[in-house]
Amino acid sequence: MPYCEVDRYQAGDKWEGVRLFYRRYGRGATKVLLVIGLAGTHDSWGPQIRGLTGSMEPADGGDVPEPAARTDEEAAAPATATAPEEEDVGEGIEVCCFDNRGVGRSSIPPHKSYYSTAIMARDALALMDHLGWKKAHVFGHSMGAMISCKLAAMAPHRLSSLALLNVTGGGMECFPKVDAQMLSLAFRFLRARTPEQRALVDLETHYTKEYLDEEVESCTRRAILYKEYVKGISSSGMQSNCGFEGQINACWTHKVTTKELDTIRAAGFLVSVIHGRHDIIAQVCHARRLAQRLLPVARMVDLHGAHLVSHERPQEVNNALMDLIKATKSATAPHEWSSQPENTSGLVVMAFEHMRNIVRVTKPVRVAAIESS
Repeated sequence: MPYCEVDRYQAGDKWEGVRLFYRRYGRGATKVLLVIGLAGTHDSWGPQIRGLTGSMEPADGGDVPEPAARTDEEAAAPATATAPEEEDVGEGIEVCCFDNRGVGRSSIPPHKSYYSTAIMARDALALMDHLGWKKAHVFGHSMGAMISCKLAAMAPHRLSSLALLNVTGGGMECFPKVDAQMLSLAFRFLRARTPEQRALVDLETHYTKEYLDEEVESCTRRAILYKEYVKGISSSGMQSNCGFEGQINACWTHKVTTKELDTIRAAGFLVSVIHGRHDIIAQVCHARRLAQRLLPVARMVDLHGAHLVSHERPQEVNNALMDLIKATKSATAPHEWSSQPENTSGLVVMAFEHMRNIVRVTKPVRVAAIESS
């Protein structure tokens, strides 16, 4: 059963267990732990699971029921190790993704004091222990990248590499650029009470308008994604206020100290900081600053996309992640890693888009359409 008990907290006279729901995909000696962001669930990593393993079929079986409630005697008993022995099963990649505490099928501790990036980093470490993973490539998105930073500083010997997608330094850096669009989105987000209302806000915060307005077959990508978002939110349910407030507290109180950054740099593993340059939630300037502070082990990968650049530009993100895995296997030196071009594939895409725009403006009909919109 894909649940792992990682912590315990006091609820009145009882001690409750925190369980994480997780999924594994693929098989291989290369282990990858994917840490999702605020309000996200494990299945938000779909494009990366498919890109890294070639399959969306869980390696731990199909759907599972919620775990049965434990008796007081079982709850009082000390946790026993159930981790399987780590096996070398070839050159493939095994991926594990999970629901953070406070969302999805994982436990929802009742107070925000039970949520911080350090606590959630210990959750991730406990999950690695449960899986029997001695080391893993740790890839985090947004709040998950903050958690991954803490994990890297807490147990650097357990990381093969570190990828930080759409990351900030927490605290005041969590505030997006304030303008009329963001104020409108924040207002609508707080008022969203249905999957339909939430889906509309999520689309505008996660993707660029250009991407949403692209025509796919007979409709726009916005229409397709809207249906997918409504279905996904409806199936998993809206995140509870308690879980959301707890995860917000984790982001707000997050900070990576100079000492922790020194620990990450000294550990020797390579780091990739991947960011959508049009992200209105996590501003790219903060990611650039973090990458700079992690030199010489870090490389900045700047892509054309928004907060969910992992979905908007999946091939480019997956290429960057595979580059990191390959560089780790080939023992690439830090200065060689960080001195390579930021985003070779991104430059090709930008050149293609530039040429496409030139073609567009040479067609009078399309020019008129653009000017009238």
